[in-house]
Amino acid sequence: MTEATFAGRVSRWYEQHARDLPWRRPEVSPWAILVSEVMLQQTPVARVVPAWLAWLERWPTPAALAGSSPAEAIRMWGRLGYPRRAVRLHDCATAIVERHGGAVPDRLEQLLALPGVGTYTARAVAAFAYGQRHPVVDTNVRRVVCRAVAGEPDAGPTTRPADLVATEELLPAEPAAAALASAAIMELGAVVCTARSPRCDACPVESTCAWRASGQPAPAGPTRRPQRYAGTDRQVRGLLLGVLREATGPVPHQRLDQVWADEVQRARALAGLVTDGLVEPVGDTSFRLIGDGPPAPVAG
Repeated sequence: MTEATFAGRVSRWYEQHARDLPWRRPEVSPWAILVSEVMLQQTPVARVVPAWLAWLERWPTPAALAGSSPAEAIRMWGRLGYPRRAVRLHDCATAIVERHGGAVPDRLEQLLALPGVGTYTARAVAAFAYGQRHPVVDTNVRRVVCRAVAGEPDAGPTTRPADLVATEELLPAEPAAAALASAAIMELGAVVCTARSPRCDACPVESTCAWRASGQPAPAGPTRRPQRYAGTDRQVRGLLLGVLREATGPVPHQRLDQVWADEVQRARALAGLVTDGLVEPVGDTSFRLIGDGPPAPVAG
């Protein structure tokens, strides 16, 4: 399958069938696109849209977020999950202000140097905010390319250098067309070429798909199951963080003790929040969100 055939078909399909998501609109700023990419990591679109709108209303620029505390970023993050992302966004905004005068940089190497911005996010911002030609590879893209080109049912759990190469080979040479194709391939994987129930009859490249031609073989090995949440340290961390988010000052240890009965698990979860830079101790008996007030006194 040639680049022109694949990219052209998928891009034309995208122009007719793409979801109307607010961060895809032409007036959206590079900062807003960066925020959307961070929020969308491991979080469904339906949950991200209202959170993204509220975040941008409060902090429409990196400078606005950098002027607030990390604690406020964690509060605003709410229950999106993986709240470490809120602190990374705050760190990223601060670096953008200090290094780039408050404007999200447009060079890939500068984006990669920002705190918390990895291979995927940097390329996504470069492509979707600045119309550049970069392979933007997430789980959905890897699945589409693996199926359509290699004829394999599953691309594996992590992005490899070979995935970037395979995706880049499918992109048109012209940067704007390549950026459109990157968005289109991602959308195709999200809504048509899904992991469990692909809708091959709605796929624009069904007639040339190598996986379809090979009889759609199932993945080898055990099927990955969704991660359990109830009773895990993640649940306990979320409960502890919920109490600290609602507080207006340091929270006594005794109040946090009421969140979860298992003392060992509770202590482990709280220690993890401190290690991750989300929570800090205040003296020997209380805790608060990181940066929520004057510098915490040194315990001793």
